[in-house]
Parts: sequence; structure tokens; C-alpha cells
Amino acid sequence: MSHTFVIFGASGDLTSRKLIPALYLLSKKGRLPEGTRIVGMSRTEFSHDSWRAGLKKTTEEFTGKKFEEESWSKFAAGIYYHPGDLTKLEDLQGLKALLEEVEGGPAERVYYLSTAPRLYTAAIDQLGESGLANQEEGARRIVLEKPFGYDLSTAEKLNKDVNRVFPEKQVYRIDHYLGKETVQNLLVMRFANSIFEPLWNRNYIDHVQITVAEEVVVGRRGGYYDQAGVLRDMFQNHLLQLLMVTAMESPVRFDADMVRDEKVKVLQSIRPMSSDEIARETLRGQYEGYRQEEGVPADSQTETFAALRLWVDNWRWNGVPFYLRSGKGMSCRTTQIVIQYSQPPHTLFDQKAHMDSCRLVMQIQPAEGLQMQIQTKVPDEGMMTRTTPLDFRFCKEFQGEMPDAYQRLLLDALQGDASLFARSDEVELAWGIIDPIIQTWRSAQAPKLHLYEPGFWGPDQSNDWMAEHGRQWFDVCPVLH
Repeated sequence: MSHTFVIFGASGDLTSRKLIPALYLLSKKGRLPEGTRIVGMSRTEFSHDSWRAGLKKTTEEFTGKKFEEESWSKFAAGIYYHPGDLTKLEDLQGLKALLEEVEGGPAERVYYLSTAPRLYTAAIDQLGESGLANQEEGARRIVLEKPFGYDLSTAEKLNKDVNRVFPEKQVYRIDHYLGKETVQNLLVMRFANSIFEPLWNRNYIDHVQITVAEEVVVGRRGGYYDQAGVLRDMFQNHLLQLLMVTAMESPVRFDADMVRDEKVKVLQSIRPMSSDEIARETLRGQYEGYRQEEGVPADSQTETFAALRLWVDNWRWNGVPFYLRSGKGMSCRTTQIVIQYSQPPHTLFDQKAHMDSCRLVMQIQPAEGLQMQIQTKVPDEGMMTRTTPLDFRFCKEFQGEMPDAYQRLLLDALQGDASLFARSDEVELAWGIIDPIIQTWRSAQAPKLHLYEPGFWGPDQSNDWMAEHGRQWFDVCPVLH
């Protein structure tokens, strides 16, 4: 059966910067189903040819040396455009006529909502009303970008709105972090190598750190960001996704529902916190100068930095804290998961300084790879030890550039594999963890908002907070280059 990829909001930045380059590179590699068509729709007036010409220019810009005239010409022959408003029934009926014309028969379709989230419900309703969601002549899948809801209640409502038109198995809530090679490699490393499984539990691991640091400040996004804050922007989706992949049990097989069942169990195991506990187990900060950003109120209390200590109360992780942190205006751009192993039960060697325990660092970006840090003997220094890294870099071991996360995720959506997409219960459970923290932070019981200077690792109080727990952050920018 043929395939059609329909992009709503086709004139937007995401389409030209990510979606079309990813689909083009998949086509160039021969990964797309034969004869895949791409149809764009937005309110901007384009003809088929003018949209193709604009996409050629931006795709060449964003793919660089990988762009080839011949492969683009072949790919562009399957690109079409329909101007219209996706919230208006008559415009979607016009789109339906175009789709039936270019498909010429039954076809599977992926509808990608590259639009403002406030339009999701209206767009989904019109897809149902127009008959475009009818599953009888081929699968009809829908891909939704984050944020999926603003809090638990809005996420629950949106889930109901979507499932009224599309069955849950055809709903793909995308988080591009799950398309990154290192995140997928974490699953392979854990479940394809028997050496790690015996060590991946409370008996050997002291704690886990998950850091998503951004060097940039809010800039022109101040109006949006001040309504969202770091918890909604990063924790409810990216950081909790990384926590789930790190902590989940092995599924029986790599099947979408089985993988997501295990991820959901992790969220169900996270210990709920009272307001008093939230005040102790979380830390909030704001970079100096944030209140002078465009669109930000002069008295804003919105957090640009947060650190959480979460507990996963199950047999594997009981007593092992998970430290999550993220912030704007940090020392560098890096995303990493640090598995900090426990100290040996007895130290044999006379150390002049503190001896680090082993740690495994999984670097998600910017340079994807793994580093195992172990203790080795310093030559010609008696039995003095030092920390020595053992590295694995994707760029060193494999030829060519790493594929963009959207390549993997868009191909999975076309093929009907939802393993790396969030399910409705997963989204709601994640909001159920984050909502109480936000509510406490907006109440009289909120912990103090600490200011920090951009270009460092957040507030100094964050280091003091970790020291109170007998631990320290792994602050390296980044460990692999």
C-alpha cells in the first residue's frame, strides 16, 4: 500500500528546518516506502512548484554537503501543496480531494500537526468531520508535537479529544529526544549485553544524575517561556523520558505496547511528595537578567533552572535517588545520564585524595557516546590510583554523520511503529508527577527562588543541596567531544 505524509502548518520553521530535510535524507537512503508522497497545508498561498522551490533552498541549507540535485529532483516529484485553514471543514474537504487525486487508491497516511498546540482540538475535530480520519482505506496516523497539554487536566482533555477521532494505537506523541541514537543505544547496551544487567540496580548504584543543560538564554521566547517555565518545558517530557528509559525493566520483546508498558511502570513507581517534601526535594533558580528579557514581567517568579530528587520505589531502585536538573544560561549545551556506582565496601589502597567510584556517563548530545570511568594504577607511584576513561564515540566507530532524531521518528510513524512515542497514560502520569511540584512552587510553601549568573552550572545553592545529600554534581562540559 502506498504512503502519504501530510504536514499541517507546512509553511512553518519546523517543516523547513527538520521535517522536510529528514524526509529527504530518508528518501536519499532508500528508506522511505516506495512512492511516498508529501502533502503540505497551511494558510500561506503557494502553488505546488513554488513550495517545492522554497523547500529546495531550505533543504540544501540544512543538509549541506548531503544535498544532491538528482536525489532531490526525484524526491520533489512527490511533493504537493494545498493552501487552507485546517480548522475549516471546507478547506479540509479540498485537501481530501487532492489526496484522493494524487494517491489514486487506498493509501496509508500520517498527519503531522506542526501547528500551535491550541489548534490541536479544532484540527482533530475537522479531520474527523471531513472523513480524513477514516481508517477503512488505509491506516490514518496522527503525530502531535509537544507540549501535550499545559497540565494534567488539559492533557486528559486533549487525550479524550484525540481518541474521539483517532484510536490510541494511531496516535504518535513525539519527543525528539527518544529518536537520538544514544537513547536507543542505552536500550541496546542494557538489554543486549549481559555484563550490565547484574550491576544495574540498588546493590551497586549509588545514584543517577540526568542533566539537560542549555547554554542559550530565553531571548525572544520570553513571552512563551514565562508561562511555561523549565518544568513544563523540559521535565515533563524530555527528562522524565530519559528517566524512564534508564530505569525501565526489559520488555518481553521490542514491541511498542510492551516497551511503553515498562516505561509506564517506572512513572507509577515514582514516590509522591507532599508540599513539605517538595520544598526539601526540589530546588529552583532563575538566571540574572531573565526579567529584562522581552515579554518577561519585571517581577517574574518563573524558574529557568530546576533540580529534583525523585525516588523510584520498586525492587530494582529502592533507595537509589534520581537527580534531574535542567536550566537555561548554563555553562554549556549538554545532555547526559550519569550512573554513579557505589564506593567499594573496603578501600585497600592508601590515597592522598578522595578516590572516585566508577561511573558510566551516557552523553546524548552534543557528541553522542558513552564513557566508563574506572580506577587504574598510576605508573611508578606505588599503589596510587586515578580515574581513567574508557570511551565509545559514535562518530569514531561509525562512518558518516549521525542521523537527526526526526529521521528515525518519522520513519517509525510511516511504518506504524510507536515504540519511541508517548502513550496517553504515559503523558498523564508524567503530568501527575510535575503538577504538584508546580502547584507548590506557586504557593506560600515554595522553596526560595535562587538567582544565578549565566555561564555556570546554575545556582551555587544547587551544589550545597547536593552536598547535604553527601553527593556532588558531575559538571563536565561535555565529557566527549
